[in-house]
Amino acid sequence: MIIILHLYDLTIHLQNEIKMRILLFFLLIPVLLLGQDPDKVEIIPQKLTDNIYMIKGSGGNLGLMIGPEGTLLIDSQFAPLSEKIKTTIKTLTDSPVKYLLNTHWHGDHTGGNENFAKDGALIIAHDNVYKRKSTDQIRPFGRSTDAAPKLAQPVISFNDHLSMHINGENIMMLHDHVGHTDGDAIVYFPESNVIHMGDTYFQGKYPYIDLGSGGDVESLLKSLNRTLFLCDDETQIIPGHGNLSNRGELKNYRDMIQEVFTRVKQAMGAGLSLVEIQNSNPTKNFDEVYDGGFIKKDKFVEIIFKNLDKGE
Repeated sequence: MIIILHLYDLTIHLQNEIKMRILLFFLLIPVLLLGQDPDKVEIIPQKLTDNIYMIKGSGGNLGLMIGPEGTLLIDSQFAPLSEKIKTTIKTLTDSPVKYLLNTHWHGDHTGGNENFAKDGALIIAHDNVYKRKSTDQIRPFGRSTDAAPKLAQPVISFNDHLSMHINGENIMMLHDHVGHTDGDAIVYFPESNVIHMGDTYFQGKYPYIDLGSGGDVESLLKSLNRTLFLCDDETQIIPGHGNLSNRGELKNYRDMIQEVFTRVKQAMGAGLSLVEIQNSNPTKNFDEVYDGGFIKKDKFVEIIFKNLDKGE
């Protein structure tokens, strides 16, 4: 750990930075160890309609559509889980995955891309997912993530939206705003009234906005507003992480982010430091619902602070 910490630039904020990196390192340990023990992970499908499923495992929630014109999978979780995911899909359909849609570039959503591409899956994602998967990326802790193998990169990428017409559905991949990253896409099944939101939505948890990958809090709010416009009270929403959700929960999530964002912005305008703002507990009336995830309340406040500070 000492060796790792010495890799970082020494700045006036070194002590706080080290504390945060140590915290994040231990939060990431389960993810880092996953590839060593995938047998303990259960892959659990949840039927939403006659041919659409949400699948939970480890990493981002998957979406699955089956039908006579091809099997469509949304995201691929971690590479060591690919065979277990394929086995689960075989219990639902005899057809292998023909289309693999990525909601963004992070490894807990795209780690299995290559394994599915080897079986013939066509990978589709936003232009910025292609850019980040095809080039080396700097990640937390000063790590460099190498470009993904060619097979794991999107074959088709799009800018604002892309439409597919299979299995009786007009499927839409929509990228209106950056948010969690600069390559976010939601996948909308209007006929089935199902939406997969990727990590623009952490159900029951504070959000992670990846500022280093082009994420932006205000833009995330715009994306959430657009998704709420598409929803009604019967819409089934697959979040990037968490349980199957609905419009009411998504609205509460949007309202929570907006309120905390406003509080932090006002406190910054009054000249308060990050620590002073964290100590004022701007998330206090939301912690009971949202503080149990990967991003704790102080880290969420820090993300907003850094996002606003960068923009000034």
